[in-house]
Amino acid sequence: MRWIALAFIALAQLTVLLDGTIVNVALPAAQRDLGISDNDRQWVITAFTLAFGGLLLLGGRIADLAGRKRTFVIGLSGFAAASVLGGAAVNTAMLLTARALQGAFSALVAPAALSLLTVTFTRTGERAKAFGVFSAIAGAGGGMGLVLGGVVTQYLDWRWSQYIIAPLAVVAALGAMPVIHEPPDARNRDRLDIPGVLLATAGLVSLVYGFTRAASDGWGAGVTVGLLVAAAVLLTAFVLVESRTGSPLLPLRVVTERNRAGVYLSLGLSIIGMFGLFLFLTYYFQAIKGYSPVLTGLAFLPMIVGMIVGSTQIGTLLVTRVSPRVLITSGLLVAAVGMTLLTQLKVDSSYLTLVLPAQLLLGLGMGAALLPATNLATEDVEPRDAGVASAMLNTAQQIGGSIGTALLNTIAASATHTWLVAHHNDARLLGQANVHGYATAIWWAVGILVLSAATAAAFLKGGRRSADPVPVATPSPAVAG
Repeated sequence: MRWIALAFIALAQLTVLLDGTIVNVALPAAQRDLGISDNDRQWVITAFTLAFGGLLLLGGRIADLAGRKRTFVIGLSGFAAASVLGGAAVNTAMLLTARALQGAFSALVAPAALSLLTVTFTRTGERAKAFGVFSAIAGAGGGMGLVLGGVVTQYLDWRWSQYIIAPLAVVAALGAMPVIHEPPDARNRDRLDIPGVLLATAGLVSLVYGFTRAASDGWGAGVTVGLLVAAAVLLTAFVLVESRTGSPLLPLRVVTERNRAGVYLSLGLSIIGMFGLFLFLTYYFQAIKGYSPVLTGLAFLPMIVGMIVGSTQIGTLLVTRVSPRVLITSGLLVAAVGMTLLTQLKVDSSYLTLVLPAQLLLGLGMGAALLPATNLATEDVEPRDAGVASAMLNTAQQIGGSIGTALLNTIAASATHTWLVAHHNDARLLGQANVHGYATAIWWAVGILVLSAATAAAFLKGGRRSADPVPVATPSPAVAG
């Protein structure tokens, strides 16, 4: 039964990740259909990311307090309803409301799913297999969203980019209900830390929105600076409050443990580089190579396959044979080699000889690193903290994605402008200028991946994982079977 439960937990995670990227490919068609202005277009993405990133910690704490199974099912049910609302949108406000609701319910689903996995699979051998599947989904889900978004946009209608998510969420919720049986003694029944909730939510929303505005308005814009300063103040106040309250939203023991701190930091850094890559390759395939939405999605398949193989085969095989520090560091360095190949992009670059091998290396490296990283971030955590520890992992990735989109997009735009100026603003060279900008930003992504690997090597402890049971406070499994 536990392995059946894993299938539905993984499906729930896939559903959330698909929704994060499927709308990207469908956005131009939705903009035309609903008459969304260019200024409001970004909010179709931002409404989701703000709600998701801002409410993750609260979602994790709700899972610990109310029960992960209940939170998981409620989150999926609300997510399905919000997806139908988005598909049926008749104007901009209706679509943005649906996207915000999808983000809010995703903030319940994501930490509940990972924490259920944490308290279900307690033996290292089983954890390796379970987390291999989960990590493969986590790594490949975004790319699969691009593929699916291209298919439904080109052959159906943009609305199906929303409708198609709803049945997946319903199947995950209904399928999980009879097989998940969470032990009640794994909950954290302390009262909800309201000041912590307000400070964390406001701080994370300010941070994510600040990076979003940096991508559109620039880093020196008053609103960008104001939002980032406000985020720093609010999050500093949050840490101070958490260190003094008796029932914190985020117990500091979760983030001060050396391995977890190292994973949160190194994984967040790696996502900065990876998000930039998805962005630039999408532009490159469609704007430079002229690929259709479907072909663009299919062009990402090698990376998706690499991530699945890296997690379910390489990571699962090695996680009990070498230390997490070695596996994570090596995986990130392999990904950095793949990223380095992409710095050689030209307008006429061959997909088969350059982009394909680069994507395979990126997928294999990130897949192999994600499994032990996800496992280590939740290993040995007290069961009552499983939800918030899982939420922190998701938060690190969400913040990393927001930073990556803003930072690397700014670097690419600046490099493109400089190249054009150096070539007398010749409009005929715009394609070359754009590719130069992508390549410049990808060099930064290489450096960030190397920094991520160095962070893992410096923070994480050595030592192999045995096949013995992982010590947890609750003696009974979370899932029957």
